[in-house]
Amino acid sequence: MHIEISIPLQMLNLFDIDGVLVASYKVSTAAKGAGCIKNSECTPTGQHIIRAKIGAAEKLNAVYVGRRATGEICTPELMATHPNRDWILTRILWLSGTEIGQNRLGQVDTMQRYIYIHGTPDSTVMGKIGSHGCIRMRNADVVALFDLVQVGTSVNISND
Repeated sequence: MHIEISIPLQMLNLFDIDGVLVASYKVSTAAKGAGCIKNSECTPTGQHIIRAKIGAAEKLNAVYVGRRATGEICTPELMATHPNRDWILTRILWLSGTEIGQNRLGQVDTMQRYIYIHGTPDSTVMGKIGSHGCIRMRNADVVALFDLVQVGTSVNISND
């Protein structure tokens, strides 16, 4: 399996080992565009792997802070009480760059930037930019993807 994410198309495609398309999902990448620099709030490009899978046993809309489930379930009421929170929900696929100097180590380290593929509130528009660097997905979609991939799965993020 491998994942291809297109920033211009705002799409995530999952392919099997033979290169056959298994699933395709609309996503939302960074409002500030593509880039690998630390603190840029951009979505990093290039070759990555899934470093960790977090949240296998959590419910839909489970809220995460610092990669830990808070015990909260995201609701409109909870969102109203935390209007500035960057909502990370349901599942986390934590990415790690594999290209030294491009997206790994130093000021361009995807893993140290805490870049994930993760769930987001249902009110978030997919197919349009909007994240702080991560790849946002519908909660049902991120569960489906999470269940299909393994730690070590290749992820290519392209800006063309």
